[in-house]
Amino acid sequence: MAKTIMIVDDSSSVRQVIGITLRGAGYDVLEGCDGKDALTKLDGRKVHLIISDVNMPNMDGISFVKQVKQLANYKFTPVIMLTTESAEEKKREGQAAGAKAWVVKPFKPDVLLNAVQKLILP
Repeated sequence: MAKTIMIVDDSSSVRQVIGITLRGAGYDVLEGCDGKDALTKLDGRKVHLIISDVNMPNMDGISFVKQVKQLANYKFTPVIMLTTESAEEKKREGQAAGAKAWVVKPFKPDVLLNAVQKLILP
């Protein structure tokens, strides 16, 4: 059975590119256009990994990760931040919120897949 990965990014083209990369590697993909939208889709179904942007309208990625970590079903779901942000301070903020990895855009598909394979829940 395919594992499910949620992509949270306000750019539909970024979601599309990541989606193609992940589906090509055999994963099922859920999409959220910002943190708020993504939270409504975390309805108890199993999500093995979340890939989230940092800068988004309505709810940014760091706030989103903090909220996800409050949900019993998703407390241990690994999160990869995929962002144009490369400042150490932002990375520390992301890690403090619960992000496990930080991938800077533009990303290489193999780098992203490598991070996914290392972190995805069994």
